[in-house]
Amino acid sequence: MGNRTILFDIHNQMGARIVPFGGWDMPLHYGSQLEEHHAVRRVAGMFDVCHMTVVDLSGDRVRDFLRHLLANDVARLQQPGKALYSCMLNEQGGVIDDLIVYFMSDSWFRMVVNAGTTEKDVAWLNRQAPEFGVTVTPRRDLAMIAVQGPQARNKALPLLPEALREPAAGLKPFFAATADDWFVGRTGYTGEDGFEVVMPEDQAVAFWQALADAGVQPCGLGARDTLRLEAGMNLYGSDMDENVSPLEAGLNWTIAWEPADRAFIGRTAIEAHRDDPANRQFVGLVLSGRGVLRNHQKLFVADQEVGEITSGGFAPTLEKSIALARLAPEVSGQCEVEIRGKRIPARIVRPPFVRNGKALVEL
Repeated sequence: MGNRTILFDIHNQMGARIVPFGGWDMPLHYGSQLEEHHAVRRVAGMFDVCHMTVVDLSGDRVRDFLRHLLANDVARLQQPGKALYSCMLNEQGGVIDDLIVYFMSDSWFRMVVNAGTTEKDVAWLNRQAPEFGVTVTPRRDLAMIAVQGPQARNKALPLLPEALREPAAGLKPFFAATADDWFVGRTGYTGEDGFEVVMPEDQAVAFWQALADAGVQPCGLGARDTLRLEAGMNLYGSDMDENVSPLEAGLNWTIAWEPADRAFIGRTAIEAHRDDPANRQFVGLVLSGRGVLRNHQKLFVADQEVGEITSGGFAPTLEKSIALARLAPEVSGQCEVEIRGKRIPARIVRPPFVRNGKALVEL
């Protein structure tokens, strides 16, 4: 038996198929992964993301700490509530985790880290924090539910605590508001509008049920993965890990190189390869023939192996098989994917594939 979130019992009551995932027992789907995917693209769906971890960072020098810790620069966060996506690197420039950090006040930042990396993340934070006098507090007393889709905000807003409704209604994308122990970020992992709502754990079941009563579709890990793949968002452990530089994971845009004297962890290692023409490119693929793209399938041009799929699958919105992949820098246009011993042509595209319900690649 794995770890269980506070929502485990209500998942079962709603008919979820539970599967092991990174040490947790989580819903895969509630009957139809395909219907859940379309519900998020067309109306609204919700995800149990309580297995992810909220970490509060506090102290007078917390901003200096994060400017040292992260490849992106929290100096950009000047308005309370503003969020930033960043990689946290090791000294070799590999990705320890990708995360979102929120600026709440001059002495308080909030971070949300991946489920499978929580323990090593917290250990790494605790290792770096004492030099800056920062206190690291994993908030295991809080639950988190993601509500995503074109109608997600309208359906969720009336169900929030009254003091939070107006601030949440006025949020711009990648901003957050808080009231008491509730916290709402206008962020997500699906390529759709919506909220990620953090609340005291003992209030999560009632909020989940209220969302369901309002017509928000419960969704499992299956739909979450096809939605994030269509949105071109990296999956930690598949598209990147501690042995992969953000330069080869399509995350160059998250590295703040200026100011040049900001000595963030991993900078020396990745700066040596900043404009290296040998860096592998991170691309999207759309399969031209029949088959399904999967992680670790090999890519070829003629008889030369040129790369590997890092994550792939069937895209319900596009009705095509798509993937993210690392490719040799000289490859462009087309390549072939080896599927069960056969070579199938695939077109190289720039992710994302879908955003706000619309295809962004030519089919």
